[in-house]
Amino acid sequence: MSLKLTILGFNSAVPTAFTHPTSQLLNIAERYFLIDCGEGTQVQLRKAKAKFNRINHVFISHLHGDHVFGLIGLISTLQLLGRDMPFHIHGPKGIEEFIMTQLRLTESTCSFKIIFNELSSKKSVIVFEDDMVEVISIPLNHRVYTNGYLFREKKKARKLNIDAIAEFPEIEICDYQNLKNGKDYTLESGEIIPNNYLTFDEQKSLSYAFCSDTRYKPDIIPLIKEVDLLYHESTFLHELKELAMYTGHTTAKEAGIIAREANVKKLVIGHFSNRYHDYSVLLDEAKQEFPNTILPEILGTIKIKVNS
Repeated sequence: MSLKLTILGFNSAVPTAFTHPTSQLLNIAERYFLIDCGEGTQVQLRKAKAKFNRINHVFISHLHGDHVFGLIGLISTLQLLGRDMPFHIHGPKGIEEFIMTQLRLTESTCSFKIIFNELSSKKSVIVFEDDMVEVISIPLNHRVYTNGYLFREKKKARKLNIDAIAEFPEIEICDYQNLKNGKDYTLESGEIIPNNYLTFDEQKSLSYAFCSDTRYKPDIIPLIKEVDLLYHESTFLHELKELAMYTGHTTAKEAGIIAREANVKKLVIGHFSNRYHDYSVLLDEAKQEFPNTILPEILGTIKIKVNS
């Protein structure tokens, strides 16, 4: 099993000829989640050869244009492609009015249902879950109400040790689920067979944390502790710390500190100010605090494998 994150865009507010606003496509447990939807996201999805019909949920961090202006275009494209499955939009309160007003004024209709999940809590809450994955909000500190998102696989079942189980004929197939759930087995004689003798450890669950526009906010560290991959905005170098605070952003040094203190496995930084033409200076600053830091690449995919 693996986690795959495709970077559709990572620059700050003003698009350039070679960069695109924030948007990411995450594949975790074979669920495809779109994270933020800056201008041109549907074009980037095409370039990435993504299957539009596999994307059922989009998570919007906040209502600034470089994170949401591509959403109405994506909805229009889904309509033209004949989508009939529901499309779920998770985002700040106001996202429904933002989308429905555009649909109304353009006299557009949808062949599919749009389901809005508007968020307003300043505390971390479960935003989405199914039998394999849960998504939890990460309250951030920007100029407007903003959330990051923690995506993590749920704990997996233990693996059966069929050879060990065969030593005890009274263990039947109907008992297997209890063994997978970690329960010991009690023989008719009263002897208890430890679960760790009858099963192998479960496969590691993977996790990804997306921290969009925010001031330095160390109180998110417990929420993202030991995630396999962290994306954290790094708009400025630390020499512009005051400007970062004023505009509601983080420096590369601060992103590195967050990653180090949270003991994450890997950090990818982004949302760089257009004043920087050479991103290596931001990378170098972050790596001074957290060596396993990388730069994003447009349409590049970051893969995290189990036990990597």
